[in-house]
Order: sequence, then C-alpha cells, then structure tokens
Amino acid sequence: MSSDLSGLINNRTHHFKVRVYYEDTDFTGIVYHANYLKFAERARTNFLRLLDINHSMLIESDDPVYFVVYKMNSKFLGTAKIDDLLEVRSKFKSINGPRLKIDQDIFKDEKIVFSANIEFALLDKKAKPKRFPENIKLKIEEYLSE
Repeated sequence: MSSDLSGLINNRTHHFKVRVYYEDTDFTGIVYHANYLKFAERARTNFLRLLDINHSMLIESDDPVYFVVYKMNSKFLGTAKIDDLLEVRSKFKSINGPRLKIDQDIFKDEKIVFSANIEFALLDKKAKPKRFPENIKLKIEEYLSE
C-alpha cells in the first residue's frame, strides 16, 4: 500500500521519509530532541491515513473521538543533522479496549537514531476513554506486527 506523501506500508511496517531542515536543528546544528517526536507524529498520522483513518474524520464523526499519548518510552541513540534524510518506521503492536501501542524507530543511513514505544488512548468528547470503533479496530488489527 503506497502514497508518495504518506509513505508506504511493507510487511506491516510503515516507512516514512523525513528530510531534516534548518528549522529542525538546535544551535549545535543537530536535530533538537523534541523534533524526533514531531517526525514520529507525522509518520503515525500518515500510517493511519493509508488505512483511511484520519484525525479530522474521527473528530467530525457523529461520535467524536481523538487520540492522546498515554505513555511513552523513548531513547536517543544517535544524532541527525541538517539535510539528513531520515526514515521513520512504525509498527502497530497491540490494540485493546481504548489503547493502541505503536513502536517507532527513526533511522539515518540504516542506523537507529531514535526509538519510541508509545501507548495511545482513544478518548471521547468528554475526555473519557473509549473503546476503538470496530471498523477502525479491524483496519489496525490487519497491520499488527508479530
């Protein structure tokens, strides 16, 4: 499954390319740590988009829901600099009730520079946990990695 701007899915892994721009770096010329989280967010959003799930659809539905980060464990394992081409690889690990777990690694030249295990909660408009709608759950389950 592929779309140029949204990356591609291969063997249940989403691959998303990110170029490092000047705005992504700190005064030392390397990627500012918080920007790895932005790169990961873009990749996750595009992974879902390839499954015909998008944030505006979720919010504008008759029963609005949205994702929030519930828990995150991240490691900074290397550095990236301006003009580097990075690849974010994302894998859905599990979906249970209102929770979705995703592993994301950011690579530079096939070496991991950032790794995150992220757990999301799906919330309703009152900010209460809500089970994933069956149609969305089924789409995500199709791409769960072993």
